[in-house]
Amino acid sequence: MRPALLIYCQHSMGLGHLVRSWAIADALSATFRVVFVSGGEPPAGMTPPPGVEMVHLPALQQTTAGEIVTAASDAGVAEIQQRRRARLRETFTAVNPDVLVVELFPFGRAKFADEIVPILELARARRPRPLVACSVRDLLAGGRKNQQQHDDRARFLADRYFDAVLVHADPRLARLEETFKPATPLQVPVLYTGFVTAAQTPQPGPSGPRSGVVVSAGGGRVGGPLLRAAADAQKLAPRSEREPMRIVTGPFLPDEEFADLIARVEGETDIAVERSVPSLRPLLAGAAVSISQCGYNTALELLQLRVPALVVPFADGREDEQRARARRLAALNSVRVLDPDDLCAERLAEAMGAMREFRPEPLLLDIDGARATRDAIEALHPTLGLAGVLEAGLAS
Repeated sequence: MRPALLIYCQHSMGLGHLVRSWAIADALSATFRVVFVSGGEPPAGMTPPPGVEMVHLPALQQTTAGEIVTAASDAGVAEIQQRRRARLRETFTAVNPDVLVVELFPFGRAKFADEIVPILELARARRPRPLVACSVRDLLAGGRKNQQQHDDRARFLADRYFDAVLVHADPRLARLEETFKPATPLQVPVLYTGFVTAAQTPQPGPSGPRSGVVVSAGGGRVGGPLLRAAADAQKLAPRSEREPMRIVTGPFLPDEEFADLIARVEGETDIAVERSVPSLRPLLAGAAVSISQCGYNTALELLQLRVPALVVPFADGREDEQRARARRLAALNSVRVLDPDDLCAERLAEAMGAMREFRPEPLLLDIDGARATRDAIEALHPTLGLAGVLEAGLAS
């Protein structure tokens, strides 16, 4: 019988956390029975990896202001939270995991501590105790008023409950300590897995010429301003100079904003709008230009495919992670950036015109993070593990 592994993931505004965690779950399913607990709104048109058992909590999401709100439910937040805590306890008990993986917490998702910490306590008290790992992206959001207090508490929780922190990044581009600065250094081992992407090998560019503009905004929940600006920018260009534009809004774009976008492009034969596609990758592979935000998954696909990319990072409130990623990539001449404060149809049209001359520099990164995550957990697992994992080169 395969050992059981339980993953907790709470996606809120976008799909990045879910997509990355699904890729990791897919790799882990080769060794473990993987049970995936999802706390966000299930995205229409997307399916989890085969062989991964899904448990959906009553959905909650977190706004850019940090407020917890319900997602399509007639119950209040407090009632939903109570249901979620009970479902989590039931799931943990039923699965009896040998490994527990918690995505982002305690480095983020502090508002969900009331449901996560009790599960960590159950794991800590159980004998034999399961391996407990944190799965975290390359860059953390900052800018909190109480940032130092937040980092210090996260450090305490990480050292108390976790056996390893798995950072899904190439340390040559991003390191945890750049966006996480507790007064006392972490004691729990920090392991860099490389970036996690569904396609684990770099892909060559298209054999023929690139054509068309692909506009995307991840899940779409906060993508409306970019999508509208792109549609309006396309209409500003002379028809003889336009590349066909395909706008993929994402499944979470509010219905009224989707309807507004359709109305904006009515009669424009070179602008196509659709909710979602099975994968953006084939569209990006042949595109002359990509216009997007700069989330983790989108950025990786742009780098792998070497598509000329203009990114407008999402930056609202303390959500500065995309802006930081965009600046790093722009400094390496891998993308071009339009500051979100400057987003309007006129500025976007100007930036789109300048993309005709842009050729992104190749950037070779470690992108086999899903497999490396599986290898790290296998190595750390008390029955599967290998002695000296830290000396094996996974840690930095």
